[in-house]
Amino acid sequence: MASRAIHFLVVALGLAGAGTAAWWLQKPASAPVSGPSAPADASAKGPQQAVAVEVANVRAMALHDEAQAVGSLRSRRTVMLRPEVSGRVTQLNFRDGARVRKGQLLVQFDDQLPRAQVLQAQAELSIARANHQRNQELVAQGFVSQRSLDESAANLQVAQAKLALAEATTQRLRIMAPFDGIAGIRNVNEGDYLKDGADIVHIEDLDSVYVDFRLPERYQGKIRVGQAARVELDALPGEAYGAVVLAVDPLIDANGRSVSVRASIDNPQLRLRPGMFARVAVRFGERADALVVPEEAIVPQGNSPYVLQVVPAEAGNGVTARRVPVRLGLRREGVVEVIEGLKAGDTVVTAGQQRVARDGVPVRVTGQQPAAGAASAARAPGQPG
Repeated sequence: MASRAIHFLVVALGLAGAGTAAWWLQKPASAPVSGPSAPADASAKGPQQAVAVEVANVRAMALHDEAQAVGSLRSRRTVMLRPEVSGRVTQLNFRDGARVRKGQLLVQFDDQLPRAQVLQAQAELSIARANHQRNQELVAQGFVSQRSLDESAANLQVAQAKLALAEATTQRLRIMAPFDGIAGIRNVNEGDYLKDGADIVHIEDLDSVYVDFRLPERYQGKIRVGQAARVELDALPGEAYGAVVLAVDPLIDANGRSVSVRASIDNPQLRLRPGMFARVAVRFGERADALVVPEEAIVPQGNSPYVLQVVPAEAGNGVTARRVPVRLGLRREGVVEVIEGLKAGDTVVTAGQQRVARDGVPVRVTGQQPAAGAASAARAPGQPG
């Protein structure tokens, strides 16, 4: 029994010694290493921290502050000719689509009866005038009373009124062109009997045309009479016409919250016709040297957007990203105007912003390269272009 106990004790002591030896052997490997190996590892990780980004340069370009709208063309002057009295058409003195002149006789109605009434009224006027003249002489000689003279004067006035009425009735049977223009397609023929108010033909003044359109109410403080506008027509693709704002309606439409605007377009070749669909761009101003960046460079942050500008590192080689607040202006065709915060030639990040956690993070430019003149500030020395 004593020998067995001694055997177990020896085994236990041997296991304990083996465990202690193993611990001592493993201690140097698990202990932190000091010396030259630590800075060597840190320097090895340094180049791997640069974030790959794509960049673009801030550039200057001409920008137009303008608003887009749609509208319709209409004639400068237009009228539908209609008779004021009933009658039968005896003459049509124009051709469909022909140019007419102001005061030109276009339609003549049967006026035999009114002309006879004019002749009758002229004869009555002649008699009344002669009687009144005779009574004036007789009153001067004392042969008739003043009452006879007053009656002859009244009869003269009645005769004059009858003649004016007959002539006016006759004139209403003659329809004249109210202004220079182009006649449309007539709806009547000679011999037709027309009632008062019937449509005959429309006259259009096309030497210049109007374009009527609407703008949102937020532009009512910018739109002014005399401003320039550009008009494009679906009926005439590839062509643009210059227009000038003539009038702005002082009333804001409560239904659409819009303001009505009318502009004028010269039409010497008569290619523009009333009713055409128009696309209008009203120009409020122009900046020849506006600074713009791609839309992708803008990082929205509430009311304080910013961009990441690529600048040389403060110490050593390479470039870093720096957050720069900007104030934005117009947006046009994939670019945004920067009013404050940047200058021409600055380099901004357009892709990879989400990997830049803070200012001063080293970046590595890939993809689109900055333009000449800003490359030295955006590319690290020795970096391949």
